[in-house]
Amino acid sequence: MRKLKLIWDFRGPVSQKTAEHHLIHLKEYIQLEALDITITGVETFSDMHSIAYLVVEEAMMKPIRDALKPHRGQIYSNT
Repeated sequence: MRKLKLIWDFRGPVSQKTAEHHLIHLKEYIQLEALDITITGVETFSDMHSIAYLVVEEAMMKPIRDALKPHRGQIYSNT
């Protein structure tokens, strides 16, 4: 089954802190909905751009996308 990375972008001088805080809420949602999602995280690309993300199976994507409204998504590759 193909996996998709749902991404929330944060920009500005506090982007990393904002992404880290958003990840807390993503993990709360995962727990609240009892979802089998284990791949989550924060990536920082520069001091002005960070992301929070979670990885879902393609079949689960639409309801999660509709509930959480990520900014974008991409096919997940763990390599």
